[in-house]
Amino acid sequence: MTIQIINHSKNTLPAYETAHAAGMDLKANLEEALVLKPMQRLLVPTGIHIELPVGFEAQVRPRSGLAFKHGIGIVNSPGTIDADYRGEIKVLLINFSEVDFNINHGDRIAQMVIAKHEKIDWEQVQVLGETLRGAGGYGHTGVQ
Repeated sequence: MTIQIINHSKNTLPAYETAHAAGMDLKANLEEALVLKPMQRLLVPTGIHIELPVGFEAQVRPRSGLAFKHGIGIVNSPGTIDADYRGEIKVLLINFSEVDFNINHGDRIAQMVIAKHEKIDWEQVQVLGETLRGAGGYGHTGVQ
């Protein structure tokens, strides 16, 4: 699949880092470095605009290394970019650690996965089909 992209940054385009990677790294597009303080949220620009085909979304997800090593996550994870959005992709980072985190131009701040999705129609009914699980929710299978 080919997707149209505008790159207003001086960074390279998002790319798959390994042959079987599902996500492409998004990079910060900054005039000057940012400091993300503990429990602070910042909307970090990437300079990237995309045109997705109808029936697809771009999911913006945390980078596992940033989460593990520095406690950096994404507030609305995964963030969804809809096929009709044409604005700049920005990443809403949060610092869950107890120390400041520096973000520089070109830093890999998130990953983006392109995913197909379906549109549905609702059929309102009075009863749903039976399953073994039924209404069992959070923790219903116990701790083991």
